Amino acid sequence: MRLLFSILAITGTLMVGLFPTSLAIAQPDIGVAAKLVPSAELVGKVRMTYFGFKVFDAALYAPDGKYTATSPYALKLTYLRNLKGKAIAERSVKEIRRQGYRDEAKLAEWLTEMERIFPNVSNGSSIIGVRDSRGYAVFYKNGRRLGSINDSGFARRFFAIWLGRNTKDPDLRARLIGKSS
Repeated sequence: MRLLFSILAITGTLMVGLFPTSLAIAQPDIGVAAKLVPSAELVGKVRMTYFGFKVFDAALYAPDGKYTATSPYALKLTYLRNLKGKAIAERSVKEIRRQGYRDEAKLAEWLTEMERIFPNVSNGSSIIGVRDSRGYAVFYKNGRRLGSINDSGFARRFFAIWLGRNTKDPDLRARLIGKSS
């Protein structure tokens, strides 16, 4: 069951909904990650569910609340169930491949790096992925730096899982980046 939710958490097979005002959490602090995203403000947020099961809440932060793929931003996922870090890393590689990336040696390298960085997550824990000013990916869990992948190609393709035009879930993307669709 956990593997199913880790797979569903990454793929676009999830149903997405805006947080109802009554359920919205106060704007979460992105903590030390804010140092990498100047003037960070909330751009958009969604709750990911699958057949009524809550998977995670996602929130995107960017300078002055304006997302562009080439500027720093932070994507915060607050998990609403337990997931294995290894399964998240494996599904991330599958999604990057689904979007058309075919360099298997590079994918294997990225998988190894993600498996090293991504921890198991439990209900209520958060992972923040930051695209920094150099175009690299830096990851935090509950305010603690987990590590970085200093490869702008990785960062572009990894964040495209949720934010790219070729995402499996265009509605999720639209709500995160603040577009109606």
